[in-house]
Amino acid sequence: MQSLIVYVVALPVLGVIINGLFGSRIQKKFGERIVGIIGSATIGLAFLFAVIIFVNMLGEPADSRSHIVDVYRWIAAGGLSVSVSYLIDPLSIVMLLVVTGVSFLIHVYSIGYMHGDRGVFRFFTYLNLFVFAMLNLILADNYLLMFLGWEGVGLCSYLLIGFWYDRKFEGTGITWTGDAGMKAFIVNRIGDFAFLTGLFLIFSNFGTFNFDTIFQSASSGFTTGDPTITWIAVLLFIGATGKSAQIPLYVWLPDAMAGPTPVSALIHAATMVTAGVYMIARSSILYAMAPTAMVIVAIVGAVTAFYAATMGLVQNDIKKVLAYSTISQLGYMFLAMGVGAFGAGVFHLMTHAFFKALLFLGAGAIIHALHENQDLRNMGGLKKFMPGTYLTYLFACLAISGIPPFSGFFSKDEILGKAFESSFILWLIGVVTAFLTAFYIFRLFILAFEGKPRFDVHHVHVHEAPKTMLIPEWVLGILAVIGGLVGIPTVLGGGDSFDHFLEPVFQNAQAKMSTIYFQEPGVEYLLMFISVLLGAAGIYVAYVAYLKKPGLSAKLKSAAGDLYDVMLNKYYIDEIYQAVIVKPLMYVSDRYLWRGMDEVVVDGSVNGAGKTIRSVGRLVRKIQTGVVQNYALVFVFGIIVMIGYLILSMSSVVK
Repeated sequence: MQSLIVYVVALPVLGVIINGLFGSRIQKKFGERIVGIIGSATIGLAFLFAVIIFVNMLGEPADSRSHIVDVYRWIAAGGLSVSVSYLIDPLSIVMLLVVTGVSFLIHVYSIGYMHGDRGVFRFFTYLNLFVFAMLNLILADNYLLMFLGWEGVGLCSYLLIGFWYDRKFEGTGITWTGDAGMKAFIVNRIGDFAFLTGLFLIFSNFGTFNFDTIFQSASSGFTTGDPTITWIAVLLFIGATGKSAQIPLYVWLPDAMAGPTPVSALIHAATMVTAGVYMIARSSILYAMAPTAMVIVAIVGAVTAFYAATMGLVQNDIKKVLAYSTISQLGYMFLAMGVGAFGAGVFHLMTHAFFKALLFLGAGAIIHALHENQDLRNMGGLKKFMPGTYLTYLFACLAISGIPPFSGFFSKDEILGKAFESSFILWLIGVVTAFLTAFYIFRLFILAFEGKPRFDVHHVHVHEAPKTMLIPEWVLGILAVIGGLVGIPTVLGGGDSFDHFLEPVFQNAQAKMSTIYFQEPGVEYLLMFISVLLGAAGIYVAYVAYLKKPGLSAKLKSAAGDLYDVMLNKYYIDEIYQAVIVKPLMYVSDRYLWRGMDEVVVDGSVNGAGKTIRSVGRLVRKIQTGVVQNYALVFVFGIIVMIGYLILSMSSVVK
């Protein structure tokens, strides 16, 4: 049954081949809907096979749920041997179900959203290629194949973010959507360099990229806190900060909103940005043996969660609010990883995929209905026109706010509980961020759906999304409501089923850690109460400030003063990077590197070669007189020189 995994990975490639090679003709002859159906069907079948593999895994004993499927030998050079092999275990199957399931819904949604676009075949080709790269990333049984998928999603993000390359985009230092794609690509390369350096360090110490061999060797051959393991963990984490948009490499993600909304949902919910979280979860044994690295992960995650939430408070572009929300929620996941709550981090990754994909798809429906208007200040009253989107969006907002029994409550509560056991300061940052999250998401919800319309209802004919867009919203809405029930904690009458399912993957890492997570039921109830209370308080403050007493929001803005402008302008980090890093590099490159290398070395070599040949040509040209006697003289002179050389050579041999 595990051999089905090959079909799971191959199906998106089939979609790439069909739409990539023949999509233009199919679109012209049969229409764009057929192109979308082909692209969606390949992912839908992949999801179906993933479900079959998952059900088969549930029938196996818990300690026998790890299988490796060898496909072919990829690299064999000297001491390096790497195969394309796929690892099927509880962690990879969870990721597989999330990636294929949510991606399938986004593909179906895209059929309606991209209606009328002349490049639909190209769009679905890129989407399928993106999913293929992500599948290799999460299923790889070695770091090199994982890195191939890692770079693949980076390339596809560039193609998808800049899909509308001929459109302008309002962003810091960004003029065209293609520039936003380039920014994402370049910033990710910074993190990828650290990731690659970590891989070199891994191979130099272990002689392999295979997960099992590395983890066993590290566990038996190195002590906890060993500098080598610590450096490997830190370098891999720097790579994760780029891919998963954490401080300081988060700046690409808000500008990634330049792409079509389904792209935003795909990148932010189920695929690319979760790659860093998955990589740390997969490498849990290395991080468990590197306490310093785990502290760094936890601090960066907590600070990023709070920092991004503050920027989400004041943004007016609906997709920008969701972008900073994604950065913040990823911070929660890294906080979980940093305190050793690996299962909780993966649990939040799953629930976040449900409600964040829904938030983006709902935003896309709003933008579609308002004729590409993304400004919250030009919305309002949409629940009257879009009741289906309104209700599903409410589910997603309650889920991300951590209100029970919605999915986000269970995963966020588990992270905050484990953070409390590790550090009161980290927990405090987490619960304050929970308040901010509830406030900014319901600010968005109220500005979009409640109150009176702030657009011209006579000229803007708002309508509900078509079924191809609305059905995926409803499926995700249901998952946003019930998706967390698989992880109900014991204190609430559940059995922590999700954690127990993942336990075989993380048990060795947990054994290496000194932290033992145990809370008295009373403490756990209190922590839940505080978290829910702050979430409800955030919702209430947003309700009062933006609906019940609209003038209060203006007073809050005035009270914030310069801080409001600082947050609105994203703390001017893009401008700082531009002034401190980009412009100096461009100056040095232009003044020294470009002129030194390009003008002196490259141009100098080429031009010098040309000048030398021309000079030699001028010299040789002087003997080309056209007089036969001169040619004969040169010929005779040459013979005399050759004979003289031979005589001298023979005389030296005789001596």
